[in-house]
Amino acid sequence: MLKRTHTCGVLRKAEVGKEAILTGWVASRRDHGGLVFIDLRDRYGLTQVVFNPALGKGLHEKAGELRAEFVVAVRGEVRERPPGTVNPRLPTGEIELYARELDILNRSEMLPFEVEEGANVSLEHRLRYRYLDLRRPTMQNHLVFRHRLCQLIRQYLDSQGFIEVETPFLTKSTPEGARDYLVPSRMSPGAFYALPQSPQLFKQILMVAGLDRYFQIVRCFRDEDLRATRQPEFTQLDMEMSFVEEEDVMSIIEGFMVEVFEKLLGKKVSTPFPRLPYSRSMELYGSDAPDIRFGLTIKEITDLARGSEFRIFKETVERNGLVRGLNAQGCGAFSRKEIEELTGFVGQHGAKGLAWFKVEEGGLASPITKFFPQGLQVQIRERMEARPGDLLLFVADREKIVSQSLSQLRLNLAKRLNLIKGEEYCFTWVTDFPLLEFDETLGRYISIHHPFTSPKFEDIPHLEERPREVRARAYDIVLNGVELGGGSIRIHDQELQQRIFRLLGMDDETARKRFGFLLEAFKYGAPPHGGIALGLDRLTAMLLGLEDIREVIAFPKTQKASCLMTEAPSEVDEQQLKELGIKLL
Repeated sequence: MLKRTHTCGVLRKAEVGKEAILTGWVASRRDHGGLVFIDLRDRYGLTQVVFNPALGKGLHEKAGELRAEFVVAVRGEVRERPPGTVNPRLPTGEIELYARELDILNRSEMLPFEVEEGANVSLEHRLRYRYLDLRRPTMQNHLVFRHRLCQLIRQYLDSQGFIEVETPFLTKSTPEGARDYLVPSRMSPGAFYALPQSPQLFKQILMVAGLDRYFQIVRCFRDEDLRATRQPEFTQLDMEMSFVEEEDVMSIIEGFMVEVFEKLLGKKVSTPFPRLPYSRSMELYGSDAPDIRFGLTIKEITDLARGSEFRIFKETVERNGLVRGLNAQGCGAFSRKEIEELTGFVGQHGAKGLAWFKVEEGGLASPITKFFPQGLQVQIRERMEARPGDLLLFVADREKIVSQSLSQLRLNLAKRLNLIKGEEYCFTWVTDFPLLEFDETLGRYISIHHPFTSPKFEDIPHLEERPREVRARAYDIVLNGVELGGGSIRIHDQELQQRIFRLLGMDDETARKRFGFLLEAFKYGAPPHGGIALGLDRLTAMLLGLEDIREVIAFPKTQKASCLMTEAPSEVDEQQLKELGIKLL
């Protein structure tokens, strides 16, 4: 077999006159009056190869057999392309390989779709034949970029004193949050491992062990409903540090982002990133992952709504609901149809309706204006910072519905009004989350982040009496309205940890069964510690300007958590189930 001397992306005019051996896939074949041309492709690029019948009938006939995606090796002379045939779009476009020997290493059947840029192929086909999809330069470039990001992570964190430590995939099921993927144990019939949703407990154990700066680029598993930004198995950058406070963790991440943007995108990122308390984020943006690239902030008018005669506003306020709104500046010319479209849009997010006013020189114009005295209209205009030509939009409901619908309406309007600049990157930290929230379905409190998050020191005395008011020492990093990751300062005191478990409806015996190894570790000198986890798939996609994380994962699953290429999950042999002591119903 001919042994490769060069890749298909490196030959230039400097190599003219030299011999080269190239290997790769036939991207295309053309027959021009006797001369046969092929474009030979590997992951490094593409080179044009010429077969001339004057150099031998056998070689030329063999070249005539070539078809798309044949795997070949070609030996030849590097020549300068004739005048008028240079391809400026290719790095190798000034040369061609004049073939003298051809070895067909493997043939290809007719393809289910064309392996070329811009080919219109369904996602289902792309995932079914992922090995073909991954031959496309765009997909290979995505994976190369991801590789470079991982290399940069390791270099940066090594320079900051971190060490990379692997943690187990087969571990104990500790149900709290998303569902676990369970793995039956043959050696212990009736017992199961769980695939980790994150290495949370192990990295805390590593802090107890004295490894004060840990990181891992780690696979995690969650059995949950999927969408474009979720996969059942995903990768995160996981970190933990001892003897730190919130600002220490944030500083490390900010330094990392500066490195990433400068070295991978050639862009500068300003630090420190702004800090935004959770309560303020919800008040201004209706979201705990706010897009701060544009204004269009939410305004509260619940107190003013009390003075109106508008039934929906009055009844909402009487039920302790909220009335909040947006000022769509310059949108006073929106038609009734456009406003109805916005009403339907917020309805998709739970709102029962959308009240609106057009701001005119003489006051507010709307079918509901008659329910608002003139003095109240003036107050609303002032609160909304409204000017003639603006459109005021309001939702009245429970806080969750108001926030959710106005948050999405804000983003919808920003896109309609072209308020978002494509090349702008705006980071923010969201801090001071509530520690707990009450789940009506479960009839108990659940953790906003996870049960190992430390409450703020000053709120600890109120844990049992006023749990809803207790704030967490938690922080999320948000980029352009997308949560890249989150972390917290952890609980390192056994007694406090047990108090949190009790608040979550877990008695001491249940806590011992689920988390006994962690509680026991805390008895032997656990240091204060904290950390963070960033979604690597999501970060890679955002850096590349992509919305679907499947574009940066080599072998992703569908939204039904299946692999179309391998047909997983699949049935297994009865004998395998018998060995595991499992019987299907």
